[in-house]
Amino acid sequence: MTTRLLLLADTHLPKRAKDLSDRVWRAVDEADVVLHAGDWVDVATLDALEARAERLVGVWGNNDGEALRARLPEVARVEIEDVRIAMIHETGAAQGRERRMDAQFPDTDVLVFGHSHVPWDTTTPGGVRLLNPGSPTDRRRQPRCTFMTALVEDGRLMDVELHDAEHRPG
Repeated sequence: MTTRLLLLADTHLPKRAKDLSDRVWRAVDEADVVLHAGDWVDVATLDALEARAERLVGVWGNNDGEALRARLPEVARVEIEDVRIAMIHETGAAQGRERRMDAQFPDTDVLVFGHSHVPWDTTTPGGVRLLNPGSPTDRRRQPRCTFMTALVEDGRLMDVELHDAEHRPG
């Protein structure tokens, strides 16, 4: 069996954009599981993704208010085809991240996070794959707005890809 994952974070709707791009919505439609690592900002975004995604797993971020925090955990943990995935919005400074996350998430194969808007793909000394998909609406210091896709197959995370979100401001 193969499970298609879509990794999102820092959508910041409607502050950074009015909606997600068509490319991101197509990726939602193609995914078996959508993982959103926080900073939704708008409850309507959570509602729209819940309505459209086959399965949605999300956490709240530092810019998410009371209504989102009431519906989402700070940390989410799921197992997909024997791959243990954890998700949190913020992991702190880039320096020392791998060691901190090894200590904080010892029983995890993959940790999805957001906050920085900077795409990240590394593996810790303990073997945890750290993934930040960037932001599909707010590139900050990056050349483009981004999201990630990946596959889980035979108990392994495979084919992690960073995509241009084709965001058009407005």
